[in-house]
Amino acid sequence: MSEGAVIETRPPRRVLRSIGAVLAGMFVGIVLALGTDEVLHAVGVFPPWGQPVGDKPLLLATAYRIIYGIASCYIIARLAPDRPMQHALAGGVVGLIVSIVGTVVTWNAGPAFGPHWYPLALVATSLPTAWAGGKLRLMQLRARVDG
Repeated sequence: MSEGAVIETRPPRRVLRSIGAVLAGMFVGIVLALGTDEVLHAVGVFPPWGQPVGDKPLLLATAYRIIYGIASCYIIARLAPDRPMQHALAGGVVGLIVSIVGTVVTWNAGPAFGPHWYPLALVATSLPTAWAGGKLRLMQLRARVDG
């Protein structure tokens, strides 16, 4: 093999750590979002499950999902063995795919799933929140080097 034909491969352990980082961050985001949903239903901020949800509660849900998305992608970037931004964006792509599927599945499901803007907002915020979570990690790493 010539010098110019070096093939770079990632060790299996590093690949598993990458997958684990993405899964861990996604798990945290899902648990936070669903847990907050449950609490808000229990205290009456959201109507009972299966009842139509209005714009104001869904605006609140969008806000905390954005925050949780940033946090979960930060966790992905923090746990990543290398290339934190790419890992955070991979989590964002997974979130984007899940949001698109959810939008398609619920689009004609009736008023219990709320207005159409809500799933579209989740689609639209998937990648920006992932970028923000990755950027937070990069800023943290840069501060360590500079400080």
